[in-house]
Parts: sequence; C-alpha cells; structure tokens
Amino acid sequence: MLNETLSNSMEDYLEAISTLKQKKDYVRVKDIAKEMKVRMPSVTGALKALADRNLVRHEKYEYVELTEDGIKIADEIKRRHNLISKFLTHILKIDPEIAEKDACKIEHSVSPITVERLIKLVESMDSNE
Repeated sequence: MLNETLSNSMEDYLEAISTLKQKKDYVRVKDIAKEMKVRMPSVTGALKALADRNLVRHEKYEYVELTEDGIKIADEIKRRHNLISKFLTHILKIDPEIAEKDACKIEHSVSPITVERLIKLVESMDSNE
C-alpha cells in the first residue's frame, strides 16, 4: 500500500487537499491552514515532507497539487473515512457530526485489518439494500 509510512497528520493533509480541490479549482497554503485549523508554517512543513515523497507539487507562493500517487492515497483515505462514518451513522445511529469526528480518529487509531473489515461490512450492507 502506498501510504504505509505516512503519519496520521500526513494522511490528514492529503485528505484536506483533496477535499479543498473538490470545492474549488486551486488549493493554497492558507486554505489548507484554515481547513485544518493550523498555522501556515505547519502547512509549509507538511507540504515539504509530502513533496519529498512525491505526493504533492508545491512551489513557494504557488498552488498546491496532488501528484498521481497523492490522489490515489487521498482517495483511499477518504473512502475509509466515508465508510467508517457511514457505519457510525447508519448502523450505530451516531449523530452525523460526532460520527465525522470519530471516523477521523478511528481511521488512524485502529489496525488496518479492523478498518478493512469495517469497510467490508458496510459495503456488504450497501449491496444488500
């Protein structure tokens, strides 16, 4: 898997960049900082680390873009997040706002096998509907 060595924080940055890109045509450092509720220097440091792994393209004062690998990882992170959130809201009947926050925590703190089994459960429930 492409993102085995990424920290939770790095995954969150990729997810945020992808989400922002869906909302508008460009993503700036200040947009990421606002979305993640962090300071701009934190974003700059994270972008450097992601660029070193060829997951984003970013030059100072320019827009931020995900590379092909960055897009693949961000899509997988968002898929996990959405399915966990769906499980929490539809099966466990958790309030959607709480489910969103919990999904973000769960996707990082449980083992990959647990996440995959949750995903399979939700997917099988979807196919039975």
